[in-house]
Amino acid sequence: MSTLGAYFRLARVGWVLVREGVVSALPSQGLPPSVGLVKSLIEPLARKRSLKQARSERLTRAVDRLGPSYVKIGQFLATRPDVVGVDWAVDLALLQDRMAYFPTEAAKAAVEGSLGRTIDDLYSSFGEPIAAASIAQVHPCVVGDRKVAVKVVRPGVRHRFAHDIESMYLLSRMQERLVPSSRRLKPVEVTRTLEQTTKVEMDLRLEAAALSEIAENTKGDTGFRVPQVDWERTGRDVLTMEWIDGIKMSDVAALRAAGHDLEKLAEVLIQSFLRHTLRDGFFHADMHPGNLFVDPTGTIVAVDMGIVGRLGKKERRFLAEILFGFITRDYRRVAEVHFEAGYVPAHHDVSSFAQAIRAIGEPIHGQPAETISMARLLALLFEVTDLFDMQTRPELILLQKTMVVVEGVSRMLNPRFNMWKASEPVVGAWIRDNLGPKRVVSDLKDGLKSVVKLAEAVPEIAARTEKFHEELLHMSEHGLRFDPETTEAIGRAEARHNRSGRVALWIIALTLIYFAFTL
Repeated sequence: MSTLGAYFRLARVGWVLVREGVVSALPSQGLPPSVGLVKSLIEPLARKRSLKQARSERLTRAVDRLGPSYVKIGQFLATRPDVVGVDWAVDLALLQDRMAYFPTEAAKAAVEGSLGRTIDDLYSSFGEPIAAASIAQVHPCVVGDRKVAVKVVRPGVRHRFAHDIESMYLLSRMQERLVPSSRRLKPVEVTRTLEQTTKVEMDLRLEAAALSEIAENTKGDTGFRVPQVDWERTGRDVLTMEWIDGIKMSDVAALRAAGHDLEKLAEVLIQSFLRHTLRDGFFHADMHPGNLFVDPTGTIVAVDMGIVGRLGKKERRFLAEILFGFITRDYRRVAEVHFEAGYVPAHHDVSSFAQAIRAIGEPIHGQPAETISMARLLALLFEVTDLFDMQTRPELILLQKTMVVVEGVSRMLNPRFNMWKASEPVVGAWIRDNLGPKRVVSDLKDGLKSVVKLAEAVPEIAARTEKFHEELLHMSEHGLRFDPETTEAIGRAEARHNRSGRVALWIIALTLIYFAFTL
C-alpha cells in the first residue's frame, strides 16, 4: 500500500506542476523531439495565468499548493545545481520558507511532551509566535529575568515528510533506471541525503549540538558568535536559546543608521566562514541574511543552525589548493589535486584537464579583483568537471552553495567588496600551516596513529582470518547450504519482486485512466 500511495502522491505532484506551468517551463533544448511534443500537449492543461508568470513565480505557487515538505525539498535542490541546473537552482533558492503559524496551545503541548514538564515550570511567560517555517516556529519567552527564543517543531511534520520522501525515492529510482546518463548524479543518493538532512533538522537536539560545537570552535574569534543554548529546556521538539537583540543583515539601511562599519562586517563575515570551513571543517550551511544579526557591539550573530556542512582534511586541502592554484595561475597543480583526491577518474588525461581549468582561470585574471566571484569560480569548476566524469560530491556542492550566499551578503554590504583580499589572511595562513612543512608533520602524526590502531587490531584480525579459513574448508567439503529460514526468505522476496512489477504496471495504467476521466 505504501508503494501504491507513493505512486498516487507522485501523480498529484506531477499534476500540480503541470497546472502551475512548471512543466511547460522545463528546457527541451538538446532533447529528443518527443519531449517537445509532450510539452506542447501538456501546455493547454496549465492555468492561463500561470503561463504569464515568471518561472520562479510558477515554482512558488506549485510548492505552496504541495505543502511544507516540498518547500524543504525545493530548498534542498537549490543547493544541487549539478542535479537541477544553475538556472533552476537560482529559482528554487527564491522559495520562501514562511508558513502559517500553528496554534500556541499546540506548541505548548509539544514542549511539555518533549520535556516532560509543564510550561509554567519551564518558562515565566510563553509568547505568541513571531516566525514560522516549514519545520518549526519561534516564540519569544522569558525564563526568570532572561528573554529567550523557543523553537518548536511543527506538529505532524515528520509524518508528512515521511510520506512525501517515499515519492522522491520512487522518482529517483525511476530516473536511474530509465535515464542511464543521470546515474553519475546519483539521484537515489541525493534523495537519501535530503532525507538525512531533514531528519537532522527535525531533531532540535542536533541543532542545539551544532550551535554548541560552533560556539566552542569560535570562542577565541572576534566579530562572530552564535546564541547560547539552554540545554535544560531543549529536547527533540523544542530548542531554547539566547534571545538576540540585533539588526538583521538584510536591513542594510538600519545597519548604516546604527553606525556599523559595513565594509568591516563584510570582511568579518567572509573570513569567519572560511575560518570555519578550513580550520574547523564545520560550517553553518544556511547563512542567508535573514539568519545573520549584528548585535549592538558590532558582532555578527548567526542563528538557525538546522543545516550545517562538514569537510574532512582531504576536502579542506582540496579547496585551499584550488583557490591557491587559481591565484598563482598554477592550473597544472589544480588539475593534479583533482586526480590526487580521486574526484576525476584516473583514465582521464591530467594535461587535458589542466587545459580545461585554464579556460576558467585565464579570463578571471583580466578582471578587477572586486569583480571576481570565488563562488562563480567554483560553479564554473564544477561545470568543467562534468566533462571529465567527476562524481557528485555533496559536501563540495553544499560548500559552493553556501559560498554563493555568503559572498552575496558581503557584496550586499559593500558592492566593491574584494573577496580575494579579504580571504587572503585566512586562506594564506591555512596553506602555510597545512600545505608546507607542517603538513608533513601532521601527516606523520596521523600515520603513526593509524599504525598504532592497526597494531591493536592485529589479534582480532588474526582470529577472524582463522575462523574464515575454517568456514571455507567446511564449505569446500560439504558445499554451500542455506538454512530453512533463509531459503523461505529468498522465496518471499522473489514473489514480492514479481508482484511489485505487476502492481507498478497496473498503477501506471490506472493513473492514466484516472487523469483521462477527471481532466
